Amino acid sequence: MRRIEWKATFTEYQAIEELPSEIQNLMLRAEEAREKAYAPYSKFNVGAAVLLENGEIVAGSNQENGAFPSGLCAERVALFAAGANFPGIPIAALCITARPESIALKKPIAPCGGCRQVMAETEARQPSAMRIFFRGSTGPIVEAAGTKSLMPYLFKFGDWE
Repeated sequence: MRRIEWKATFTEYQAIEELPSEIQNLMLRAEEAREKAYAPYSKFNVGAAVLLENGEIVAGSNQENGAFPSGLCAERVALFAAGANFPGIPIAALCITARPESIALKKPIAPCGGCRQVMAETEARQPSAMRIFFRGSTGPIVEAAGTKSLMPYLFKFGDWE
């Protein structure tokens, strides 16, 4: 038997003002996107904003559909839009924010498994890891240094060869 130990380091910021100015702006763009979510079923609005290395920002919000699972999470909307409109441009950072309709969410909400997989494949196509920031509608913001911090055993197509 072989024991493998995995460690991840996260940074927690207590307020948006503690973030670098470009990340503050990116989180504000994610909040704006969150307000454009179409979430009539879950009533859980999510916004995401991607900062590309060329300075462009691409935002997305969750888009639900009655024909489950035809909807998409905000992270995938933003990442796919960035890839479609700016192919080959690396992603420097991704900000995610969530807000249920009924309460102010003070707990950071991490991306779902499907979004983590899309983030991992996006990151694998670029030279460096993307910084990932996530929060609720208020409260602390958590930073992860790349997708490997969120998902240590990434699925990569062809890894079995």
